[in-house]
Amino acid sequence: MTEAQPRLSVLIPNWNGAAHLPTCFDALARQTYPNIETILIDNASTDKSIPLTESRYPWVKILRLPENLGLTGALNRGIKIASGQIIAPLNNDTEVDDHWAEALVHALQSRPEAGMAASKMLLFDRRDTIHSAGDAFGENGIPINRGVWQKDEGQFDNDTFIFGGCGGAVAYRRTMLDKIGGFDEDLFMYCEDVDLNWRAQLAGYRCVFAPDAVVYHKLSATGGGTIASYFTGRNTIFVLAKSVPGAVWRAHWRKIIGAQLKIAWDALRAWRGEAARARLRGQLAGVLGVAHWLTKRKRIQATKTVPDAYLKSLLEK
Repeated sequence: MTEAQPRLSVLIPNWNGAAHLPTCFDALARQTYPNIETILIDNASTDKSIPLTESRYPWVKILRLPENLGLTGALNRGIKIASGQIIAPLNNDTEVDDHWAEALVHALQSRPEAGMAASKMLLFDRRDTIHSAGDAFGENGIPINRGVWQKDEGQFDNDTFIFGGCGGAVAYRRTMLDKIGGFDEDLFMYCEDVDLNWRAQLAGYRCVFAPDAVVYHKLSATGGGTIASYFTGRNTIFVLAKSVPGAVWRAHWRKIIGAQLKIAWDALRAWRGEAARARLRGQLAGVLGVAHWLTKRKRIQATKTVPDAYLKSLLEK
């Protein structure tokens, strides 16, 4: 491991994703960057994920978990055994460009003030369409996939610093994770990246956008539906309670509360739909659990090292 070519540890959480792993692994095998470690963190899969990996991809390290610990639990355990100076979570339903790893490392080396580097995620089956040019965060408290559904015409390629990276394909400096901590396992899945982005920004770590770190994503191939609706509804409220800075709340509390009420109203109007009911259940669980998350808030907000004006500047109108 050298300073010129730091090791990049790619962490792939997996639960019964055998159908997606060959595409993911084959792309990683083609990387132009030479110093990569690939770790499959398996959440007690019952399909052929492990035997497939062992037989066809012996260079992939496998961490077998005895039960499904969710995305957050899997990633935290992967971080513990990873040897890289840079930690790169990657969804198992992706195909990375050959220069993906090289671009992420270059972005971080070029911007020492950055603790994170965000990939450009495009749709797997429509490779000219953006899924995420990194993450943004709205004044109304809603996380945003920058450029989602837009045709990729390079409109984001000159951006340098953004709010954060989408957790499906992002790179973190290990030194940053050592300081701010890993993923909050109480979230289990969804919005875990938003929570980490806020904690990083509070502690003074910026996020650089790496437009050449291209990833093709099979949208909702391993998630989505009612599961996504429930956890997004719940975890958005948890992150608002725990990690969104006081300066943001003071400036935009009407918009934040109004957005949650609108989501609930829209879900009530679509009550016959399973996803709408799941979103409402998630919001209810979020409200009922707020007290626990407010106890975490004091510790997280105490890590703030940047001015309020900077934190407010991160928001999208």
